[in-house]
Amino acid sequence: MTRVPATLVRPGLALLFLLAGAVAHLAGQPLSTTIWLAGLVLVGVPVVARTLWRALQGHLASDIVAMLAIVGSLALGQPLAGLIVVLMQTGGEALERYAEGRASRAIHELEQSAPRIAHRVRGDAVDDLAAEQIAVGDTLLVRPGELVPCDGMVISGRPLLDLSRLTGEPLPVSAEPGTLIRSGSHNLESPFELRSTALASESGYARIVELVRSAQASKAPLQRLADRYAIWFTPLTMLACGLTFLGTHDLIRVLAVLVVATPCPLILAAPVAVVGGISRSASRGIVFRHGAALEQLGGVTVVVFDKTGTLTIGRPEVAAIRTVPGRLENDVMSLAAAVERGSGHLLARTLVSAAERHRLPSLVARGVTESPGQGVTGTVGQHEVSVGGWRWISTLHPYAVKDFESLQQGGSAEGLSAFVAIDRQGAGIVDYADRLRPEVGALVVELRRLGIGRTLLLSGDRESNVRQVAAAIGIDEAHGDLAPEDKTRIVQALVSAGETVVMVGDGTNDAPALSAATVGIALASGGGGIAAEAADAVILADDPGRVAEAVEISRRTLRIARESIWTGLILSACAMGFAAAGALPPAIGAMVQEAVDVAVILNALRAAVAPRPHGMGFG
Repeated sequence: MTRVPATLVRPGLALLFLLAGAVAHLAGQPLSTTIWLAGLVLVGVPVVARTLWRALQGHLASDIVAMLAIVGSLALGQPLAGLIVVLMQTGGEALERYAEGRASRAIHELEQSAPRIAHRVRGDAVDDLAAEQIAVGDTLLVRPGELVPCDGMVISGRPLLDLSRLTGEPLPVSAEPGTLIRSGSHNLESPFELRSTALASESGYARIVELVRSAQASKAPLQRLADRYAIWFTPLTMLACGLTFLGTHDLIRVLAVLVVATPCPLILAAPVAVVGGISRSASRGIVFRHGAALEQLGGVTVVVFDKTGTLTIGRPEVAAIRTVPGRLENDVMSLAAAVERGSGHLLARTLVSAAERHRLPSLVARGVTESPGQGVTGTVGQHEVSVGGWRWISTLHPYAVKDFESLQQGGSAEGLSAFVAIDRQGAGIVDYADRLRPEVGALVVELRRLGIGRTLLLSGDRESNVRQVAAAIGIDEAHGDLAPEDKTRIVQALVSAGETVVMVGDGTNDAPALSAATVGIALASGGGGIAAEAADAVILADDPGRVAEAVEISRRTLRIARESIWTGLILSACAMGFAAAGALPPAIGAMVQEAVDVAVILNALRAAVAPRPHGMGFG
């Protein structure tokens, strides 16, 4: 049996009693008033109690007038008018709850993904223990494929580490004895031993969890669009009621004024428009978790970007192949790819994929041997081929060092290269880099067209690389070498300065900053994860350009909501005049208010069908 959502129970009951009373009235039964009164008491009294409680706590919102109309209807024996007001009030609340969506599970997801098991080395024995049992000074074994359970220093082995959870950077980093590494680093290959320098609960990954928790807790609640109008509309309504009573001493006319002044345009227009905007966004692969995020996005003044995986594709690619005189790029790539096919190294797979994209001959290597984390060597045809890092290749083939000297100028901005020796002579250098997404330049231009005057790039990558990327696509400010807490601190400072800040990111290390921003937007084309849980909105497509589209949809949604609100309020004000003059009794006034509501809703529904915007060619 399908359960009815709790938010639909009250408006459903109000509608049921309203229809039942109407049927009885049309049939000439005297029970109609009793039915309407029963519905008003059953559904309206809880609404009045909740509104009164919130008012006593200082939350004077748009539903104050509705509460007074319900109470007045009960006191003056006008249950039909009161029940209609209850239906509109509870219906608007149901729409808002629908627009809000589900709460974020970011902290839970982070904690579930934390390293949980460690292997402690004692003499020749290795014991498994829970990560929280690690003591400072313990010697730990970290196996291939495992996460580093705590901060520590490498004491043996030369691991290749994926730090993307911590820095967002996709390029793996080699470590050697004496290197300090943080928990949450992913060991890609070869076991190594680590001496713990901090407890798991005080290490890098735990700090990310705590950053997300504190950022979400400190985020100020967003004021509803309707409540901002209610601040002045509610006092005006009270003034109109007071003047009506002073001029007529007729409480029925006062009730009629309250009924037609019940801010159903406020209660309904914004939620209907926001639901329409959320629906429109979802059709474009932009999923908002709650309506408040859609409202806030329209007023954005600063957009902050992560670099890797957001503005770049998030994985290393072959950027260039530099060869010594007499060697051809395709020959060097083909021979290097032949020996790399026998390696599971991330960069080896990248080089093989590049060779396949260039449709180079698929050569076969014999006698392939690999030094984990350092390099690989083998025989291809009559050639001995070695591919690896500088230290390894210069030790293996010291006579090749001179051949590489002329190629050491320039190279990859990312600073990651593989050296290729053929027949023990230097042949070429393969540079790897993380490529910019093709649409990011147009994105920055579109943000400027939308009037967003300030953009920032925050990254864990080197400062020089980050500035180079920012300059290439026109971003105003760039900051590199940032830890997750640094990103969060910068975003919080912007919010504290009164800016409406949108943070766009995709990785675990972005989760705290996404939570701290006014609106966090996660790129989740790979399926979501912790960043998606920490964000207020998620872009499902692999396209950061949709950030600008989301802003445009938000602004149009708010414009339609405001149009609907103003239209409804002006019509309500006119009806208040007729009610004060005695031309609209409460029940008829409620019907007139219903007609206003229908007009408001029809206009607000336009937010669900946006016209084709100009600029970036959004559909």
